[in-house]
Amino acid sequence: MSDNGMIPHTIKPYLSKEKITKRVEQMAGELASAYIGLEDKTLFLVVLKGAFVFAADLLRSFPLNVRVEFCRAASYGTGMESSGEVRLDLPPEEVIAGRYCVIVEDIIDTGLTLDALINELLRMRARKVEVCALLSKPSRRKVDVPLNYIGFEVPDLFFVGYGIDYAERYRNLDHLAVVVPRDGGDPEKRDAKED
Repeated sequence: MSDNGMIPHTIKPYLSKEKITKRVEQMAGELASAYIGLEDKTLFLVVLKGAFVFAADLLRSFPLNVRVEFCRAASYGTGMESSGEVRLDLPPEEVIAGRYCVIVEDIIDTGLTLDALINELLRMRARKVEVCALLSKPSRRKVDVPLNYIGFEVPDLFFVGYGIDYAERYRNLDHLAVVVPRDGGDPEKRDAKED
C-alpha cells in the first residue's frame, strides 16, 4: 500500500467516452418523457462527489427546466472497503417536501447507502423518489432498491473515471476504466464508491 492509500495498480479502459455519451443522451430523453409537465415539482438530487460528471452531461442533454440540488451520501472513506456506516448530508426538508426527487448516482453497489437515502427523502415528505444511475452492479446487491434509469449493468470490478475515483484520483478521465492490482493485490476488494 502506498502513502496515498492506493495499492500498486494499472488502469484498463472499460467503456469509451463515445459509448457513455450516447447512453447518457438516451437516459436524458427517457427522463424528459417521464417528467414533462412536472418541471416545477421536480428536483434532481446529485450525489457528490462521484456523480458530478455524469450529472453535468445528463443535465446538459435534458431539455426540461428543473431544480438541481446536491447531497452527500456515502458509506465509504478513501479505502476499498465499506465503513458500514451511512452518512447523509441533504438539502433542507422544505426543498424536498412535495417534490418528485430523482437521485442522480454514479454507481449502485450494495444498495445500502441508496436505501438509506431513499428512506430519508421519503421521511422528508418527497412526493416520489426515483433513481438514475450510470452504473449498477447487481452481483453486489445486499438491499433490494428500485433502479428506474440505469446506464450500464457492470460486473463486480473496481471502476474509475468519468467522476468516479480511487482515493480521490482518476475522476478526470473522460471514459470508464478498471483498476487492476499489479502486485498480486486482492482483486476481490472492490469499488470504494458511494453505493
